[in-house]
Amino acid sequence: MKKIEAIIRPFKLEDVKIALVNSGIVGMTVSEVRGFGRQKGQVERYRGSEFTVEFLQKLKVEVVVEDEKVSSVIDAIAEAAKTGEIGDGKIFISPVDSVVRIRTGDTDEEAL
Repeated sequence: MKKIEAIIRPFKLEDVKIALVNSGIVGMTVSEVRGFGRQKGQVERYRGSEFTVEFLQKLKVEVVVEDEKVSSVIDAIAEAAKTGEIGDGKIFISPVDSVVRIRTGDTDEEAL
């Protein structure tokens, strides 16, 4: 099993959700996060004054999938979240040793 974490633009969440549902994913976790990458923030104007926003608003979408679904889920997220501009985000893949569903005690694939 793998945990896939995608850092995306907030307005792309609905597109990513639809792409994941169409890929057979039945659950996900979404968190509001802030950060910066190569763009190192952005310059904003407010009442004629310029200021730099160092940490940009992003969303982190997390899903845990079976190994055979990893590439299709990554492709679905990348296609749905892409705008072609700097700041589209990143996808991280990590191994997951075990999963337990609290309500039933199901483990691993049955818990997903």
